[in-house]
Amino acid sequence: MQAEQEDRFQEFVRARWSHLVRTAYLLTGDAHHAEDLTQTALAKAYRSWRRVSGSDNPEAYVRRMLVTCNSDRFRKRRVKESLTDVPPERAGRDEAVARVEERGVLLGALAGLPPRQRAVVVMRYWEDLSEAEVAEVLGCSPGTVKSQASKGLAKLRTYPGLAQVMDRAPQGGTK
Repeated sequence: MQAEQEDRFQEFVRARWSHLVRTAYLLTGDAHHAEDLTQTALAKAYRSWRRVSGSDNPEAYVRRMLVTCNSDRFRKRRVKESLTDVPPERAGRDEAVARVEERGVLLGALAGLPPRQRAVVVMRYWEDLSEAEVAEVLGCSPGTVKSQASKGLAKLRTYPGLAQVMDRAPQGGTK
């Protein structure tokens, strides 16, 4: 890779690292897996940086790599993630603990979705991408995005405890 391309890649990583890790965290539900997933996607992006940087939207290209790498993680070896409804040890109930528990409920609900629905829900409602943008990232039609979002949201609505968390969330949502 030429020095100029190398510099552009490093600038991209510095500017988008935390955003990509946050997206990966929502896809995986685990901070360590999220960092590994982001590093894997960025390693693939580095190898084909000329093509990635030449695209209309390099971030969308790398985001698509995140989703693909996450799907590959499940294909290559069946990863069994077991989340519990209640942590084994409970601390005193203060605001910080309540936020952690609420996040746990949300991550548990997301973990219960199939990978494609989870990717659509995360990108559509957390990343605030349009249906067309999500379709482009996932390589599918906007109709598929709509149906996967609808199915994912329907399944999330049935998740125990999620309704109470959403009722307590400030209007406008939190990130």
